[in-house]
Amino acid sequence: MAKTTPGEFVRQVRAESSKVVWPTRQETITTTIMVMIMMTILALFFLGVDSVFGWVVQSLLSLA
Repeated sequence: MAKTTPGEFVRQVRAESSKVVWPTRQETITTTIMVMIMMTILALFFLGVDSVFGWVVQSLLSLA
């Protein structure tokens, strides 16, 4: 594989970066809201799972 010169590397980087499509402000806001909703749902889910496991462990320890 041939080595790339620094000039060629810079040209390749510019060519690739010109292909980048940035999200619109609305897409960014929508995505942020969806992430926040999913984080809340998952936090509540894991709180419930942790509470159930905690209760089970406490119950088992009280038997010993």
